Amino acid sequence: MKPHRIFFAVWLLANIPVPLVAADLNARITIEAGAPGHAVSPLLHGIFFEDINYGADGGLYAELVQNRSFEHAESLYAWSLVIRGAEGGIDITTADPLNAKNPHYLRLEVAKPGQGFGIANSGYGGIALKAGENYFFSVRARASENYAGSLRAVLEDETGRPLGECKLDGLTTVWKKLEGTLKSSGTVTHARLVVLATATGRVDLDVVSLFPEHTFHDRRNGLRADLAQMLAELQPAFMRFPGGCIVEGRDLPNRYQWKDTIGDIAERPQNWNRWQDAIRGQTAPQYYQTYGLGFFEFFQLCEDLGCEPVPILNCGMACQYQSKQLVPLDQLDPFVQDALDLIEFANGPTTSMWGAKRAAMGHPDPFHLKRLGIGNEQWGEDYFARYQIFQAALKAKHQEIQVVSGAGPGVDDGSWKLAWDKFRGGTPADIVDEHYYRPAQWFLENSTRYDAQSRSGPRVFAGEFAVRDGRMRSTLHGAIAEAAFMTGLVRNGDLVAMSSYAPLFAKAGAFQWQPDLIWFDNTRVFGTASYHVQSLFARNRPDFVVPVTVEGAPIVLPSLPARDVATYGATPLPPFHPDSLPTLFAVAGRDDRAGDLIITVANPFAEAREAEVVLRGVARITPDVRATVLTSGSADDENSFESPRKIAPRDESFTVAGPVFAHRFPPNSLTILRLKIRE
Repeated sequence: MKPHRIFFAVWLLANIPVPLVAADLNARITIEAGAPGHAVSPLLHGIFFEDINYGADGGLYAELVQNRSFEHAESLYAWSLVIRGAEGGIDITTADPLNAKNPHYLRLEVAKPGQGFGIANSGYGGIALKAGENYFFSVRARASENYAGSLRAVLEDETGRPLGECKLDGLTTVWKKLEGTLKSSGTVTHARLVVLATATGRVDLDVVSLFPEHTFHDRRNGLRADLAQMLAELQPAFMRFPGGCIVEGRDLPNRYQWKDTIGDIAERPQNWNRWQDAIRGQTAPQYYQTYGLGFFEFFQLCEDLGCEPVPILNCGMACQYQSKQLVPLDQLDPFVQDALDLIEFANGPTTSMWGAKRAAMGHPDPFHLKRLGIGNEQWGEDYFARYQIFQAALKAKHQEIQVVSGAGPGVDDGSWKLAWDKFRGGTPADIVDEHYYRPAQWFLENSTRYDAQSRSGPRVFAGEFAVRDGRMRSTLHGAIAEAAFMTGLVRNGDLVAMSSYAPLFAKAGAFQWQPDLIWFDNTRVFGTASYHVQSLFARNRPDFVVPVTVEGAPIVLPSLPARDVATYGATPLPPFHPDSLPTLFAVAGRDDRAGDLIITVANPFAEAREAEVVLRGVARITPDVRATVLTSGSADDENSFESPRKIAPRDESFTVAGPVFAHRFPPNSLTILRLKIRE
């Protein structure tokens, strides 16, 4: 047979539909592998960070001392008195403080030093130490003229056994930063830090700090290495920060102000976290933000992760679920100026005011900020009156910056419709941020949400989404429903610019919201099933999509059980209208760098699907196929500290004889197939 006839035969095989002759085949996935398709946004999969569930202080931020500056409402929270054959007293005072932004400090009055008089900090439910590891101690301190001693910093286990110690000399009558290094001789989970005065007299202490030497990228004032590594393994294309509802604040004084979060950590004013009592039954009255993890550190983390920063700023509105406070339109200029100054801080030259502040913190090069969000999830006419002022001011000076607008906390409700009426009616926006916290069925029913949406308006940012039902669990079932929805995000990757699951972190025993992507305690961390879904999509994002058709008996879902209905804030979920769903959720595209065809298939149902995969427009296919499968024995399975990889991706391989082959997609599964083809 001549070569051109061989090629024609292969082409014919790839392009003529093959009937489902085997009784066990109940679906066909037809992929037009040679057809041109639209590009997929390179920023499609990212992460969203908010300081909720102790995600920052006590979590990602590696500081081990809680209430290090004595600024909590309960001034000695997490602290206790230590008296070792000594006599004296302690007091929290504000006379002649370290600085005006950090007014409280601890005073030790030592009448008899004995073997030491001082205080101990228990950290965030205990300080976890590793044998042989170094820990950096620092404190701002001063002493009375008659004080002739030093300070001792000691790491102790629960029994009082010393694990490491350092001595700090050089105390004077003026505030001074003292530093030392302690090496732990043991591995413990509930250690404490003890700071002791060793002589008679007065000693003042502030900003008492203990950091592990090993942080992410070994940065001082850095991030907990294992938690940050979990972010790195997601391979995010962007990070949205710092929230979330903390951007708004319960009231305007409580809002997040980025300028409070840069510079010397001792001069960053502490703020109470609006998640202290935002959710009934989950109060955390001593939940504060030290801002040690501030905007500089966020930008730096984005650089370390190789992702783009997407900061969100307050638009002159407090939380509309709580105080509903508004900044009058004629008083909005300082808020707008904060946005302009942030662009200068991120991108400006070192000769500019805010660029110089960035350089002084150790980063003379710009952070290359390209996108900025105005407001978190505000809604209504009050929001758009303020948004338009911000948008006009930003574009007047920075045409290069894309502006992200909010669309409210819900979808398909009155506030959401008003937002899109605004955008389609001429209100300018580059990207619109939509949020979805809905039961699994909603995600299945909305996988085609963006298929028919006009491409002439702004692009979409699926900025916060998660399957959330009455059980508030991170199950396999929920994760695969999210995966089914995400096939639609990829398929519409020309319109959907970015997406991110939320919330990102949750600390065991100290959380205000669930489900969450990553759970941790003081020593351990694991990713939920949804974490692995996010990772698989990010690692297997095609550069452009190709058309896919799924054939097979449709699935009809029953009515949603009452236990699977949840509400978000004051917004009730819309009623569900069960309808038929595709037998499989699939999307396909090309990875230009690897030369692969990527086929992503979610089967969120309780039965396996035996499918015939038909690749049209294919001249040649390499027999070896790589498969990655995420599934488990039950749809209700979850990962845990005890079984952190109960649900985890597994790699498989198989061979095919040509561009038409059968494949079994397990129940409750996400499958990624990678094939080498020639069009």
